[in-house]
Amino acid sequence: MADKLTPEQRSWNMSRIRGKHTKPELLVRRLLHAKGYRYRLHGQAGSPRLPGNPDLVFAGRRKVIFVNGCFWHFHDCRVGQHAPKANAEFWAAKRERTKERDAGQRRQLEDAGWEVLTVWECELKNGSALESQLVRFLGTTSLGHHSSAGQQRS
Repeated sequence: MADKLTPEQRSWNMSRIRGKHTKPELLVRRLLHAKGYRYRLHGQAGSPRLPGNPDLVFAGRRKVIFVNGCFWHFHDCRVGQHAPKANAEFWAAKRERTKERDAGQRRQLEDAGWEVLTVWECELKNGSALESQLVRFLGTTSLGHHSSAGQQRS
């Protein structure tokens, strides 16, 4: 299927895509905040910044979370495996560079003593599974539980 946009329109659209405060990231942040978890944003765990600028940093726990878009980080799901047909050579090279960069950043973090979790955009569809995965990774909150924010505490 041919692109319905001109190269100029496509370029303009692509230039507007941002890497911070994305819809998937905000969803994960809201879920964790409601459960009582507190975090820093985008690689801030003091100076210097952490490799890869993780989306969520839990400095006291030495844990970080990346919230990755399946298309942009080439996840194994259907969306991540779809490469645009236009400029196929460019996308193949980009896919390889992105995978190598992500793996290198993960290795750097792990070598520095950080635990790393990647949440994929496609995983956001199943809220209860996502919540379980996050709680398993992070452990209990500083309040000693992982109850929902709406429940009363005694």
